[in-house]
Amino acid sequence: MEKRWDLIVIGGGSGGIACAQRAAEHGARVVLAEPGPLGGTCVNAGCVPKKLMFHAAELAHEIQDAAGFGFDVGVRGHDWGVLKERRDAYVRRLNEIYATGLTRHRVTHVRERARLAGGMGVAIGAGRHEAPHVIIATGGRPIVPDLPGAAHGITSDGFFALERVPASVALIGAGYVAAELSGVLAALGARVTVLIRRDRMLRDFDEMLSGALMKAMREDGIVLVDHAVPRAVTPGAGGLLAITLEDGRSAGPFETLIWAVGRRPNSEDLGLDAAGVVTGATGEVLTDLLQDTSAAGIHAVGDVTGRELLTPVAIAAGRRLADRLFGGMADRHLDYRMIPTVVFTHPPVGTVGQTEAEARTEHGDAVAVFRSSFMPLYHGLTERKRRAEMKLVTVGSERRIVGLHVIGAGADEMLQGFAVALRMGATKRDFDDSVAIHPTSAEEFVTMR
Repeated sequence: MEKRWDLIVIGGGSGGIACAQRAAEHGARVVLAEPGPLGGTCVNAGCVPKKLMFHAAELAHEIQDAAGFGFDVGVRGHDWGVLKERRDAYVRRLNEIYATGLTRHRVTHVRERARLAGGMGVAIGAGRHEAPHVIIATGGRPIVPDLPGAAHGITSDGFFALERVPASVALIGAGYVAAELSGVLAALGARVTVLIRRDRMLRDFDEMLSGALMKAMREDGIVLVDHAVPRAVTPGAGGLLAITLEDGRSAGPFETLIWAVGRRPNSEDLGLDAAGVVTGATGEVLTDLLQDTSAAGIHAVGDVTGRELLTPVAIAAGRRLADRLFGGMADRHLDYRMIPTVVFTHPPVGTVGQTEAEARTEHGDAVAVFRSSFMPLYHGLTERKRRAEMKLVTVGSERRIVGLHVIGAGADEMLQGFAVALRMGATKRDFDDSVAIHPTSAEEFVTMR
């Protein structure tokens, strides 16, 4: 095998693959080292299987709603095993598609672990490879806290391995994972409790979104316990788990406990220290705006950098880095501002730009806020009601929109177009001058006063 390359990519997740393929398109000779399934967290234990589970939960809600539209339907049951089998088969097909894509781009894929080995060398398996540029794209993994009995719980990885829906589940966390998985489990038949360290879900999101989401979760039967800091997990009769909290309260028993308390970069055993690559307090590989590390010729993209842990961010950063290194685009880099994101809850949450609180801290009295709260037409005939909430955060006399926030059916699909508008500097007047599409929920963004 050829041992000298233009680019060595360590990690076969979304960011690594995107960078490798774009570099190859520019004519670079690329080798990618990944011992596990291609696609990283997103494909194997994240975005893709999560969204399929979201769709299953949405169907459960829609079957419930069908009577309002005149359908005489009932549910005889749900086969979690069939859902898991079909979901996992879909993921395996994606693994194969990624492998085919690397081959088509003439990227050499080596199914071995890799680590920096001095100079511009990288040890891949038992061999040494060299290149003027090395990309670290090893992603991250879920955190299990260092608490007595914590190992009795599982993480999001373990969720995707469940063979059946648990009767009772505790999720510990308040971010994307806890919010999304709790909704799926509740819709598919589990009794769900979410333990929140502070006072609200999605604490970094706009308060409007947090409040509306928590209301919807409670309406779906999810129990929310705030200011709940775990101290220990204790197994009891039948393997059921009890959780002791720092303030002396206890929760449980639960059949399953899912830790959703964050992720940690996969930066161990990569030879970073010896190569002069500086890492942060949690092991994240520190990079500048060009994705360069502190060591010349070594770059990093994706979750291992600890910046904006989102698959499209990793892909965008990887492609732009390849454009800069091999495509002659000297200043090409990812702008980390105005990044849209969606939380696939029930209903989904979408946000781009600053929260109202962030905008007021930065701009003070120059901030003007517009809100809309309404019942989507879909729920005009359903017994189950779920309001939609929207907010525009604007700044200055021209009312430039610096934040857009929505929770409601279709939020996931409507956000992309509005994100483009915000990146282009759209103002409230631009929204006002856009003709509404009626009847939709999205029209509220261009009609609110």
